Amino acid sequence: MPNTETVRRQRAIGGAMGVAVLGFALFYHFFPQLLHVEPGQPSARTPVRSQPGTMGFDQRPQAAPAAVASEVDAGPPLVLAPAAVIAARRREKTNDVQLPPQATPDSPELTALLDRADKALAADRLVGGKDSAAALYASALKEKTDSARALSGMDEIRARLAAEIEQDIALGDADAARDALSALKSLPNSAKDSQPLVQQLAVLDKVRPLLTTAATQLQAGHANQPRGDSALDTYRQVLQLDPQNAVAIQGISQVQHVVLDQALAAVAQSDFAAADNALAEAAAIEPGSQALQDTRGRIEGMRRQNGAAMLAQARSALDGGNVELAQQLAAKAQQISPDLAGIDDFNERVTNAKLYASYKPGQVFADRFVDSTGQAPPMVVVPTGKFTMGSPDGEAGHDANEAPAHEVDMDKGVALSRSAITIGQFRDFVRATGYVPQSQSLGGSSVYDEQSGGLRDDASATWQDDYAGKPGQDRLPVINISWNDAKAYADWLSQRTGKKYRLPSEAEFEYALRAGSTTRYWWGDGTPSSHVENLTGGNDRSGSGRRWSNAFSTYKDGYWGPAPVMSFTPNPFGLYDMGGNVSEWVADCWHDNYIRAPRTGEAWVNPGCSRRVIRGGSWGSAPDMVRSAYRQGAAADVRSARVGFRVAREL
Repeated sequence: MPNTETVRRQRAIGGAMGVAVLGFALFYHFFPQLLHVEPGQPSARTPVRSQPGTMGFDQRPQAAPAAVASEVDAGPPLVLAPAAVIAARRREKTNDVQLPPQATPDSPELTALLDRADKALAADRLVGGKDSAAALYASALKEKTDSARALSGMDEIRARLAAEIEQDIALGDADAARDALSALKSLPNSAKDSQPLVQQLAVLDKVRPLLTTAATQLQAGHANQPRGDSALDTYRQVLQLDPQNAVAIQGISQVQHVVLDQALAAVAQSDFAAADNALAEAAAIEPGSQALQDTRGRIEGMRRQNGAAMLAQARSALDGGNVELAQQLAAKAQQISPDLAGIDDFNERVTNAKLYASYKPGQVFADRFVDSTGQAPPMVVVPTGKFTMGSPDGEAGHDANEAPAHEVDMDKGVALSRSAITIGQFRDFVRATGYVPQSQSLGGSSVYDEQSGGLRDDASATWQDDYAGKPGQDRLPVINISWNDAKAYADWLSQRTGKKYRLPSEAEFEYALRAGSTTRYWWGDGTPSSHVENLTGGNDRSGSGRRWSNAFSTYKDGYWGPAPVMSFTPNPFGLYDMGGNVSEWVADCWHDNYIRAPRTGEAWVNPGCSRRVIRGGSWGSAPDMVRSAYRQGAAADVRSARVGFRVAREL
């Protein structure tokens, strides 16, 4: 019989050839949990067929195992343990080994021989040669057939050899298993141990070429196709021969992963029908696997995300007035995700769009942010129509830059914020983006000087201050804002809502300011009879008792400086503070007159222009500067305690 050293050398050579290493790599790297033994399992290396394989991104923490029965249950996979540990485990699990009683004690000579045998056993010199444990124990049994130590030692040798053979079979090393099996058969009373191993080895001889074929098929991309000649078919053939073959079980899990990857790839191409087919095929391979459940969840999330994105496109199409396209996109979104949230509300919006273009004139709405909590400022829908822009030559206070008066067709719906943007609203933008307004980056603004009664430059004034350079309240309109700052805020709203926000055009502003009127002011031609705006009133007084030198006589609104927004009466379009409180930036470049001005509501912009238009009166404007037609120009980086802005939203 071969000695233990020869067996070890043969195993090392076989492992170098790749068989054992390949099996070990598969088990240890891809399917470690099948190699763990928990209390109650019948074998140290028998994987449970229903256990899902975990590999790659599908790995998850497993539940803690039940209390272990002994120390040999803990640690690395048992199939990697020494044969002595596996033999001890088997002995611990079974109590059917009964040794005959020993009639007389061992003689001193026999005890010395048994001590040598025990040392050989401890050194793992099991078989081969006169100094092997098997040879020494056999010699002891010749002298004394009932020696308990010799019988127990022989039983331990058979158990260790059987464990080594099982290891070799589990790792697919048939040659090493045959050598060890030959050694086992040479031992007395080994039939009970060797017979099942002979059968296992015969099965291994049958399945090894099949496993090689399956691995080749898998590597060649034939995981589950073509039918009848795929890795899946071959692995199933292996399991018919060896139902507990761990490599085949893991191979089937790998095949399922390939099919699941096909499902994910189909989703990436928005081919959800193909993804559903792949999921169905994966479910037929291993119905209860964790990988299948995880992929289903991922695809369902991607389905909802894709459907939501498609629905967002439908909303954008509806906002742009393309109802037919919006309906097509919504139908696709519902086809992708039948229970998509918001689809019912959208279908209702489509119905309203056909009848009312989604909104009604004067309707107030606020777009919610799509990527976080919060919403845009409340907006008011401005009705479409026509108006005469500019002022006639005979109007008191008329300026040449307001001519020629011309008709403008406001044929596109637009919404304007109900009031100027407040300090609080602008602060939300700065906090969210880290944007540095130009009052800080360029340094300062103009503020009101109580001593002189006019504006003066102040290098420390910022957008967070009020008209006098003191910290401003959140509900005050934001001032000390450049045109560039105002545009950045509008662009941010577009990003946060998915809608088109911008500064209003000059035509849109004057049209909304007039609100259907043709008089000097939206309320009439002279001093208002009620509190309609924050204006320069003849009866207003500053903190030190100053009066306005040029004001609306007999008018008093109670404010010297900007008032909190929406403190006065809205105009007929439902917009607040259009003619007073603060003047406002608009989108247009400055032009000295209206010659060649657009006859529609779009902004009149020349690429690269550096001066922009300011419209509307302010808390410090003379009556002529509050007229609906009044306009002025300023550099885009100018900041002033009298100038703020509001935003427009395209419908």
